[in-house]
Amino acid sequence: MSIIFIATSKLPTRHGHFLIHAFEESDTKQEHIALSMGNIADGQPVLARVHSECLTGDGFGSLRCDCGPQLEAAMSNIAQAGRGVILYLRQEGRGIGLVNKVRAYALQDAGADTVEANEQLGFAPDLREYSMCEEMLKHLGVSQVRLMTNNPLKVAALEKHHIQVVERVPLMTGRNPHNDQYLDTKEEKMGHLF
Repeated sequence: MSIIFIATSKLPTRHGHFLIHAFEESDTKQEHIALSMGNIADGQPVLARVHSECLTGDGFGSLRCDCGPQLEAAMSNIAQAGRGVILYLRQEGRGIGLVNKVRAYALQDAGADTVEANEQLGFAPDLREYSMCEEMLKHLGVSQVRLMTNNPLKVAALEKHHIQVVERVPLMTGRNPHNDQYLDTKEEKMGHLF
């Protein structure tokens, strides 16, 4: 996969002033975004979040997951540090897409957990991939990251793509009565650390 840089613009937010960088996969034309703040190309480890798109959580404020609060916390943490990067990857629903995610929600409403729902739809529990991250970070001048994640498999996936993760920074936020079972399943079946 080859990643093409498209453009950079200023992005003022309630967390502070970021730069927004647009990228596109050359073969699929799938778009991805990076948000950066401060000097991230100085060779020092950069506070980073690799966040897969979650319209329901990030945009609609769904309480079924912890995605929205994790994105908000990552932006806040970077603003407090004055420096960092978020890679926002367009792979909704752990890679199954928005419509299939709603189908999975319906199966969860009927009693399946998040892993079982994906499997009942014929998908693996997690179809996300991270090969685009290497070229995105390289373009931004980042060679080492302090990764904000609760998912050790994400650390391994990034390292597989030649991204040096010098530290895993836990991102504990967003648990509520509507997502307790979801987070428990991520811990028990997907190896997340809470």
